[in-house]
Amino acid sequence: MKAPHFWSAGLDPKSREAAPLTRALLTPLATLYTWGIRRKLAKAIPARASIPVICVGNLTTGGVGKTPIVQAIRQHIEMKGLHASSLSRGYGGSEISPQKIYPTWHTADMCGDEPLLLSQTGESWIGKDRFAGIQMMAFYGTKVAVMDDGHQNPGVEKDLSLIVVDAAAPFGNGHVLPKGPLREPVSDGLARADAVILMGEGDVPQQVLQSGLPVLRARIVPSEAPPTGPLVAFAGIGRPQKFFDSLKAEGGDLREAVGYPDHHDYSQKELAFLHKLARTHDARLITTSKDYVRIHPDDRRGILKFPVRAEFEDIRQLDALLNPILYPDAA
Repeated sequence: MKAPHFWSAGLDPKSREAAPLTRALLTPLATLYTWGIRRKLAKAIPARASIPVICVGNLTTGGVGKTPIVQAIRQHIEMKGLHASSLSRGYGGSEISPQKIYPTWHTADMCGDEPLLLSQTGESWIGKDRFAGIQMMAFYGTKVAVMDDGHQNPGVEKDLSLIVVDAAAPFGNGHVLPKGPLREPVSDGLARADAVILMGEGDVPQQVLQSGLPVLRARIVPSEAPPTGPLVAFAGIGRPQKFFDSLKAEGGDLREAVGYPDHHDYSQKELAFLHKLARTHDARLITTSKDYVRIHPDDRRGILKFPVRAEFEDIRQLDALLNPILYPDAA
């Protein structure tokens, strides 16, 4: 699904772009949605897992950089000598969960793009029932579970809840679904969090300042330099323009860019169009790692990927949050 334009921040609420009539019509639905999520969270009794659970969530729909953050935290814990595994819902996948994901066996159609991407750099699991997934992970040797998303899922008790916020577009127009991009009111979500990870350049949002939560700075950086020569880029992520801008900022010779909705499933017709577009510019196709794993292996020929990773500005801040959970006896 492509986010409606009126979800964007900074629009004059009375302007045509902000769709005041549409927002007014959606207000009752947003109110009902808010009531529903608050009721679900209030009634829930989270189950206590047998291993520590670190949740990396967000308050809006669309990509804010959660998955690279999950990967970075999982790898950081592994460097401490503890077996950490990521857990995703497996959105869009057909496989029965919970189960471990194998990059040489699973496809995005089977398990979803994010867990498949995470499986390429560490141990990755899927589990629609988060508690059942974590317990199975623990049975097979995982010592720390890092949840990719799940802040609004009350099924399991979290030892550490981190909210990832895009500094360039924190909370959209400030309204809850479907009137805006928020999964829940900002104040509600921050009240259940332990810290905020602010991605990219930009001021700390006022709501975050008011919450008094610790703020960690992080950014997405390339894992390698972009390929030389003319490029035609395409991406089906939360904000494709971020990928295109990053590619150009790193020196990529970008001739054209095509954006698609998040988690987009590329058809043969669309891939043929992209290849034709690249030939027109005498260029090569390039996409994100997340898009790359969504494309069937037989269709990846002639398509490059531009891998990225998350980098914390001050890793000591992360350690200050993690160490009491990872080493409780040392407290």
